[in-house]
Amino acid sequence: QVQLVESGGGLVQPGGSLRLSCAASGSIFSSNVMGWHRQAPGKQRELVALMSNGGVTNYAASVKGRFTISRDNGKNTVDLQMNSLKPEDTAIYYCRFVGGRYNIWGQGTQVTVSS
Repeated sequence: QVQLVESGGGLVQPGGSLRLSCAASGSIFSSNVMGWHRQAPGKQRELVALMSNGGVTNYAASVKGRFTISRDNGKNTVDLQMNSLKPEDTAIYYCRFVGGRYNIWGQGTQVTVSS
């Protein structure tokens, strides 16, 4: 099994920054993808950013240039640095791990952008 533990999130003013972190433990396959999705109230869950263990990234168009995903393969962690936050970034952010036969989601962490 694979377990994910998320940290970070909270309330921030528009234009501010937040950093999310996610640590994976358990049956970690060497070839995997980790990253973040988000779900706003009344909307479907959507991709934010993903990164393979080889460093290939995929960002949603809405966050390109503002968010940066990074990984530490040795620690099986993935971070999301979020800058220039906007009210429309408000959502529950979910960490995701895909590798081997696993497609695991974290419990989610709330990000609220409001003045």
